[in-house]
Amino acid sequence: MVELRRRLWHNVFTADIGRFESFLWDRMEDFSTLLLGETGCGKGAAAAAIGRSGHIPFDERRGCFKESFTRTFFGINLSQYPATLIESELFGHRRGAFTGAVDQYQGVFSRCSPHGAIFLDEIGDVEIPVQIKLLQVLQQREFCPVGSHQRQRFSGRVIAATNRPLEELRDSGAFRDDFYYRLCSDVIQVPSLRQRLSEDGRELQLLLGVVVRRSVGEDAPELVAWLGAELRRQLPRDYAWPGNVRELEQAVRRLLLNGSYAGEAVRPAAAEQFGRMVEQGRMPVSELLAGYCGLLYRRHGTYEEVSRITGLDRRTVKKYVLADREGKDSAGGVKCQVPQAEQKCPDARRPHPRGIRRTPESVRSLSADSTSH
Repeated sequence: MVELRRRLWHNVFTADIGRFESFLWDRMEDFSTLLLGETGCGKGAAAAAIGRSGHIPFDERRGCFKESFTRTFFGINLSQYPATLIESELFGHRRGAFTGAVDQYQGVFSRCSPHGAIFLDEIGDVEIPVQIKLLQVLQQREFCPVGSHQRQRFSGRVIAATNRPLEELRDSGAFRDDFYYRLCSDVIQVPSLRQRLSEDGRELQLLLGVVVRRSVGEDAPELVAWLGAELRRQLPRDYAWPGNVRELEQAVRRLLLNGSYAGEAVRPAAAEQFGRMVEQGRMPVSELLAGYCGLLYRRHGTYEEVSRITGLDRRTVKKYVLADREGKDSAGGVKCQVPQAEQKCPDARRPHPRGIRRTPESVRSLSADSTSH
């Protein structure tokens, strides 16, 4: 969470407050943001923190700010609308634009103030035609409602989020590269709940305090203490929290109702399977690297982050991630093809795969990641 807070601060005020005050304090709407992370990990809360922290001018004549920060943030979940309606929700429509359009409608881009922000959740689910129109908004800062040729101006900030692996979507052509490069002024990885708990043991009590305050309407330290004790007693120590913070909220409600929460029955985590195979000590280096890169990619979602952690170049990382995926598809486990020479002579000295740079950091990360789940 320390890293996430740092990245959110930089997203709002940049890494240099002096430069921000001199040049950027009223220009941050040009910096779009892409939030990545598992479902239920808090991407919406991170987006709201960014969207409600923008610059709002002060009206000296009226003696107040021109906008309320509570009305400058608009969120829309793109996956809840069919393809035939999503453009209308985004850009609005004119009367008679399509069957059922009996009146004029303002989309979120029309309703957003010049000092506001729009949060496009599940951006990885939108189809190519919608991506093209969103790309035009980001490039030209203009859009047209459905059924109209009259251009409207958009001056707000765009924040987008997805829990899907964008690298795979881009490789398959389901997510346009030019659209991605318009969104990625800043790319922030929102950590999962299990990562947050592993980094700071106090995180559970803090989150429980927020959930309890939301559930009962007031601070209740004794209730927070009881909930924390029950979760630690009833759940395994290394429980993975597959539903993240969203699951934690429901766990609290279930404990308040029934006094018990057994957690979700999930398959053994990939990290656990991989860790057991490493402990057996018979994994070839090609299979080891494929499994490790695949595990990191499933956790972080980008080849660039895996490259940073392992010290491998991006092309090599992608090769191993694809090898790991092919091994899973064919064998149902963490496996990839072992070169024929290695099969014939398992004890022979194996050359490092081309382009690999092994670092102490990658070795330490391997040990930590295989036991974190």
